[in-house]
Amino acid sequence: MKKVLASVLFVSALAAAAPVLAAPGGWQSINERQARLDQRIDIGVRNGSLTRHEARSLRAEFNQIARLEARYRQTGRGLEQWERRDLDARFDRLSARIKFERHDRDGRGRYDDRYDRRGRP
Repeated sequence: MKKVLASVLFVSALAAAAPVLAAPGGWQSINERQARLDQRIDIGVRNGSLTRHEARSLRAEFNQIARLEARYRQTGRGLEQWERRDLDARFDRLSARIKFERHDRDGRGRYDDRYDRRGRP
């Protein structure tokens, strides 16, 4: 329950600060954001900060956003402003989730090694 509450608070704080966190020089392209998010998932898997289950879930969400973008682009006229904002908001939420999952420790690290599965030393 605490994890859920913490993640909800984090995402809402990030959404409020999103204009401040914008890339220097303005808006970043959808393709650049996708590449950067995909890279962050890869790094998390390689360094062990993401479990296979977390990475699979994050990639599923990533692929869902990519499919939505492809649907938006099917009209052949490019992305409308509202479509771009929708994709940006979805990428912001995914980015926050990647950060949360990479730093939640999930039973890894020195502190957690001192306890067994039941929380006993």
